[in-house]
Amino acid sequence: MTVVITTFDWVPDMARGFVRDLRIRWACEEAGLPYQVETTSVRERTPAHYARQPFGQVPILRDGELSLFESGAILLYLGEGQDSLLPRDPQARAQTQQWLIAALNSLEPVVMALALARVFDRNAVAEELALPRVHERLRQLEPVLADRDFIAAGQFTIADILMTDVLRNVESLGELAAHPVLAEYLARMIARPAFQRAHAAQLEHFAEAA
Repeated sequence: MTVVITTFDWVPDMARGFVRDLRIRWACEEAGLPYQVETTSVRERTPAHYARQPFGQVPILRDGELSLFESGAILLYLGEGQDSLLPRDPQARAQTQQWLIAALNSLEPVVMALALARVFDRNAVAEELALPRVHERLRQLEPVLADRDFIAAGQFTIADILMTDVLRNVESLGELAAHPVLAEYLARMIARPAFQRAHAAQLEHFAEAA
């Protein structure tokens, strides 16, 4: 069965390549899972959209009768049947889940706080508070990746998808260069053919919507 990924019908140029449906596209590309893309309006969130996603966000996954939101939850769901995304070995599986949640809970909130302060709110005081928190988290992460190719389980997993996408946001803010181990990890991950296909597909989608 082909899964269906819901994303927005349009986003501004600065957001293209960063909308979180990319995470789901990438997982499908890595696992060879066929998928289709449908859209919901970014300008006028409909009652039907809120019925599926109470916060009016994307992505949403539809797999038969199942409708699921939140990129982390969707990645865990997709990983259930795919050894290439979520290992069967209990310890490797637990490590993957641990690092996926760490990317979502320990790293992404501080990165988004900086993005909101610097890019959206243009609040210098909030930026001054957020910036050291980002670099503290990055310094804590760097030793973990100093001697491994992947963040968990000794193989590529859904945890790498989450961690990479968060680090892409750090790079877009110009704050990753001070952490060469993380910059090298990011370069390895985005060089993967599956990421390249997913990224190009999202850019094409929004280019057609322009």
